[in-house]
Parts: sequence; structure tokens; C-alpha cells
Amino acid sequence: MDRDRIRLPLLIGAVVVALLLGLALGGAGLVGSLFGGPDPRAIATSSLESMRAQNRLVVFVARYVSVTSASQSRLGLSTERTLILPGDVRYELDLSKLAQDDVKWDKGSKTLFVRLPDVEIAGPDVDLTSAREYGSGGLLATFTDAEQVLDQANRAKAVADLRNQARGDVPMRLARQSARQAVERSFAMPLKAAGFSNAKVIARFSGKEAADTSVWDISTSYENAVAEAKRREAAQGQK
Repeated sequence: MDRDRIRLPLLIGAVVVALLLGLALGGAGLVGSLFGGPDPRAIATSSLESMRAQNRLVVFVARYVSVTSASQSRLGLSTERTLILPGDVRYELDLSKLAQDDVKWDKGSKTLFVRLPDVEIAGPDVDLTSAREYGSGGLLATFTDAEQVLDQANRAKAVADLRNQARGDVPMRLARQSARQAVERSFAMPLKAAGFSNAKVIARFSGKEAADTSVWDISTSYENAVAEAKRREAAQGQK
């Protein structure tokens, strides 16, 4: 009985909201028909304000694995530590940077052009539970703080390496492609709902074009990460 009393006002409120929304949409359609139909530029402006209110949009998430090594020598003794650290990186679009000048409607082609700010990287969010540390030990590690120093150095290098991997051409291209698709859908849906079934939305980055690709899973296994780290170290040694 108590649950019914609680649910009844909520149900009535939902019905009232639905009726008000229906009346508002119906009134907007009537006004549009009286004054020449809906204005696509007004719809685009409304969509723009709605997107700006979201602030930041996560368009892509990828996981990387970094393998770093550090060594130290003192008094003829040496020790080495290796860290394998996975981390997740988010690719975000700062929608608050979108301005009215970034949205242009071309009446002839019925196309809405949207200029986007570039994708930004957030993170990495390192996965400490999956991290692995290995060391050669020895007297230097036993009687000094060399092990702690090397661990700190490895963690700093690993975080920097994860961010460098995240900035690679392939993940940035995938993130930009995902961002374009998300923005195009957000602008296209209100236009189509207003009757512009033939309207097109084209979102582009300033000076940065990302090719379409169907490869979305770029997670890296430990084995591949180790092999890639050795390849990078070998390449750096040849410079």
C-alpha cells in the first residue's frame, strides 16, 4: 500500500510532463507551419547549446601497456628494475569550445557543417592491480634505497610512455572518427525530427582529417607490449 502511494504521484507527474511536452511540440509544429516551416539554423543553434551544456564528451577509450626498465650503479654494485604497467586513456571532446561560428548551414546542399576542436587526452588511469615489477636484486638493492628509487623512476617513465602511445597516429585517428560520428548524430537527429529528412551533417576538425577505419580494438597484450618495448629500445639504441 505504501509503495502504491509513493508510485502514484510519480506516475501522475510523468503523465503531466508527457502531456506538456506533447503540447509544446505540437505548438511548435503549428507555429512553424504558419510561418514557413521550421528553421534549420534555429534547430542547429538549439542543438549547439544543448551540446555545449554537456561540457565534455568521452568519444573513445583505449588501453595501453608500458614496459620500462631502470638501472643504478653504486660502488661497483648494480641493480635493475623492470615495470609492466597497463593504463586506460580517455579521448575527450571539449564541447564548451564549440562556438556559433563553428556551425554553418548550407541551404543549397541542405548540409550542416560543424568545425570541431581537437580531441584531448585524459589520463592515463593506471591499473595498479595488473602492474608487474621485476628486479635483479643484489647487495645494492638490499642495503640501499636503490630499489625504491628505480621503482619511482619506472612509474614516471611508464606514465609518460602511456601518454606517448595514446598520441599515436592510429588511436588519434580512431578517436577523431568517433568524435565526428557522435557530433554528426547529435545534430542530425533534431533536423530529421523536424522534417529535414534529406539534411546532411558533416563534422570536421580544423586541419586534421582522420581516415575511416574498422579497427576499434587496440588493446595490447603483455607479450605484444614487451616485444614493442624491445623494438623501441633497439631503435633508440641505433640513433
